Amino acid sequence: MTTQQDSSSTTTDAALPIAVLGGGSFGTAIANIIAGNGHDTRQWMRDESRARDCRETGENHYYLPGVPLDPALKITSELEEAIDGCRIVFVSIPSKSFREVVQRVAPLLAEGTVLISTTKGVEHDSFHLMSDILREETSGMRIGVLSGPNFAKEIVAGHYTATVIASEDAALCDTIQKVLHSETFRVYSSNDVFGVELAGALKNIYAIVTGMAAALDRGQNTISLLITRALAEMMRFAEAMGADPMTFIGLAGVGDLILTCSSDLSRNYRVGYLVGRGRPLEEAVAEIGQVAEGVNTVRLIKHKADEMGVYMPLVSAIHAILFEERPIPEVIRNLMSGAQTFDVAYSAKP
Repeated sequence: MTTQQDSSSTTTDAALPIAVLGGGSFGTAIANIIAGNGHDTRQWMRDESRARDCRETGENHYYLPGVPLDPALKITSELEEAIDGCRIVFVSIPSKSFREVVQRVAPLLAEGTVLISTTKGVEHDSFHLMSDILREETSGMRIGVLSGPNFAKEIVAGHYTATVIASEDAALCDTIQKVLHSETFRVYSSNDVFGVELAGALKNIYAIVTGMAAALDRGQNTISLLITRALAEMMRFAEAMGADPMTFIGLAGVGDLILTCSSDLSRNYRVGYLVGRGRPLEEAVAEIGQVAEGVNTVRLIKHKADEMGVYMPLVSAIHAILFEERPIPEVIRNLMSGAQTFDVAYSAKP
């Protein structure tokens, strides 16, 4: 259980000092929202040259070009400066660097600090989700995760968007809802931390296969087939792992799945598209130029599903194409000739 603290320590009646760790697109979008809501917002970037460029130009050219940053947003490459006095810290770091950054920041945190992961991935060569890492590398903190159908470019453009804050700490959820809520950004709550976080990691895998389908000029029938069978796989895996499969019919599950599987704003979708056009995986990832979490997640989920005996034919197919050098037409034929199982695995009927 997450440690429960007096909610007065994170009251939102006045401007709060809040840190966002990470200079990527989503970290920047979240920092911009918080600064726009009147809080003393500090965004930490590892690279001083990028931090300086953002300060001087008033925008994050690399991740969100053309988007003006809130003038009140403070951007720094000094971790101590970013964290000083903050009782709420958002961690928006790619999964491969997440633990290292948390280890660095842990000694700087006051007991009872709210730590919110926004990273949708699984730690490389393990099956640790980001909330697991937060618990392992810190003590006495209040832990939550933020996940949902949230393209950063659309958030900063002011498109109506919703997300989910998940924590066993109800006061934490209430605080984050108040900190992030704006005219165009709505925050729902959940107490299924594992389910929300698992959904955010899993959906990246399926964006790769829908990107491939688009590259092969498959129609909307095919995309619909892939998305609905992907949801069935996600729920099956979630249940086997001990998460609530019903979490997957909400924003963090099917909402995020539909978004990431149907738009070329998704990095994972773009990787799949390039692979579908015949590009080697390494070239596709390099061309995207940003972290596509789904590529690493495919390996980890395939191994875990095999280990647990969970039927995940789409995951197996994506793994075969990306890492076993199997021809896409052959994999598709095998998929379409597989067992035709029951459509809906969960029903309200007794």
